[in-house]
Amino acid sequence: MRKRILTGDRPTGPLHLGHYVGSLKNRVELQKEYETFILIADVQALTDNFENPQKINDNLYEVALDYLSVGIDPAISTIVVQSMIPEIAELTIFLMNLETVGRLETNPTVKDEIKQKGFEKSLPVGFFCYPISQAADITAFKADLVPVGVDQLPMIESTRELVRKFNRLYGNTLIEPKALISEFSKLPGIDGAKMSKSLGNTINLSDSESEVKKKVMKMYTDPKRIHKDDPGQVEGNVVFVYHDAFNPNKKEVEEFKKLYREGKIGDVEIKERLIVVLNEFLDPIRKRRAEYASNMGAVKKILLDGIARGREVAGVTLKEVKQAMKINYF
Repeated sequence: MRKRILTGDRPTGPLHLGHYVGSLKNRVELQKEYETFILIADVQALTDNFENPQKINDNLYEVALDYLSVGIDPAISTIVVQSMIPEIAELTIFLMNLETVGRLETNPTVKDEIKQKGFEKSLPVGFFCYPISQAADITAFKADLVPVGVDQLPMIESTRELVRKFNRLYGNTLIEPKALISEFSKLPGIDGAKMSKSLGNTINLSDSESEVKKKVMKMYTDPKRIHKDDPGQVEGNVVFVYHDAFNPNKKEVEEFKKLYREGKIGDVEIKERLIVVLNEFLDPIRKRRAEYASNMGAVKKILLDGIARGREVAGVTLKEVKQAMKINYF
């Protein structure tokens, strides 16, 4: 059996360039080598959008289009809608018995997101426990590899600990996954802050040429640089971070950095070049997206086929889990 990849995103808005460098690029490149499952994590999205489920409904197909447009091939990769795989929910319940409140409370990713979403005084249990749900996603598909951004590493380690505990108690049943981190696993937002849909500081995979231009021209550069001929700082400069991530002409990027440090090139010039670079990157994505969007019936079939395959694989895992726990009564 080929080794497997499991990864996914929450359908709370369009996917952006941060998603691409964080894990999408790895998914596209490795889908021919690994059996790939990509989860549209609508259940997890509801843990902090429970008052607005329409938001999830509105974005589910948009995220599917984002996957297909970047090059996820439905002939060799399986796109799965999380809520349509009840086996994951059942496995989540079993894994809850192996986790402790203390471990969840000290998970740095959970702590950061609780603070970010203002849940300190009124924390939904579903949100608090979503690391366990994520572990169920990964183990249900017996993923060997999980492409993630660096901020998700604590979640993968939590999954590994749960797998080790389950296998120690019940025998070797679940796969202990490894994380795959991208070269550019953390892309900043256009304002230099953490990239976030809620902050509106993203460049989306579905953005038009004019939207990309508008956002790039807003990008933060060196706040201490007043005049074009002032020496500028490259390190931490958002425009150069994006050039490093997306400009294939590395010699050009290094020349830009040299000139910028010497005060011989302006912010506008390097931004204008970045606009061209990003639009050249996004053009084939826009084209594929338009092709799929013109036939949403085919997109729906891709999702239904993915759900069927997902249930098949997760069902086998759940059967093995129950057998290992000796709760396969009939």
